[in-house]
Amino acid sequence: MAKILVTGGAGFIAGALAERLSRNPANEVVVVDNLVTGKSENTILGRNNLHFIKCDVNHFEDISGVFFSGNFDYVFHYAALVGVQRTLENPVKVLDDINGIKNVLNLSKNTGVKRVYYSSSSEVYGEPVEIPQHELTTPLNSRLPYAIVKNVGEAYLRAYQQEYGLEYTILRFFNTYGPGQSEDFVVSRFIRAALNGDPLMVYGDGLQTRTFLFIDDNIEATIRIFEDQKYLNDVVNIGSDIEIHIIDLAAAVIQSASSMSVIKHLPPLKEGDMTRRKPDITKMKNVLKRELMPLNEGLASVIEAWKSKIHVRD
Repeated sequence: MAKILVTGGAGFIAGALAERLSRNPANEVVVVDNLVTGKSENTILGRNNLHFIKCDVNHFEDISGVFFSGNFDYVFHYAALVGVQRTLENPVKVLDDINGIKNVLNLSKNTGVKRVYYSSSSEVYGEPVEIPQHELTTPLNSRLPYAIVKNVGEAYLRAYQQEYGLEYTILRFFNTYGPGQSEDFVVSRFIRAALNGDPLMVYGDGLQTRTFLFIDDNIEATIRIFEDQKYLNDVVNIGSDIEIHIIDLAAAVIQSASSMSVIKHLPPLKEGDMTRRKPDITKMKNVLKRELMPLNEGLASVIEAWKSKIHVRD
């Protein structure tokens, strides 16, 4: 039996990961979250091998008891303050996440954890210096606290491996979407607006590009990396390699939702809205060994999930 801790497990991606890990009856999965940005409905309980504890990894007195009683084999450290606007408006809270990284790594090395899986971000690439963005190229040109914290987290993992032998895998997430995602993220925000007949608000001219990975592809890639013990002390981009302009994403959502909504433009964000994102996903493709969910199919799936709600507009 593998004992697994998932921090931030009430979040969109981490909650889906914990649920998938718990499908294997040989795993004992413990989820922790402070529920500041996570939602309790993302912690799908009901299985004897999946447990939830409300606590804050940034507070040592909170998380240390979980580690000492859990005797974990593996840790997925996904807890973080997320969302573009939230992280821009709360830079000090973002920097507080460094305490969580230190707590998780110190407790992992002192309690016999075999490997830490860390959710990093495409933000570590800053403004791109090459396309596609390869794991070995991290220019450190972003000043945003969120990007800085993710870079610091990666540096801590490397340092703890070098000095203490604590193994790690860094998962650099590019945009992931799917049913149940918070409206802090662009796909869900656009879909809600389209289904309500509201304008889809785009920052700037909308010509910035992103790639969008369906949640099932994200989780399957992560599970395969974990179960096959791939990419030891290495970094893996987790994302799609199909670029789309944000304004074209808005148009695609309107079409998929059969909506009469229009696209309107907001002033550009002062910083943090990078011009392009496109990862090199060679490593991820090597473990998935299949094609990714096409964006139009993924959007249709999310739209149907939204429509299944009794009310779209709150």
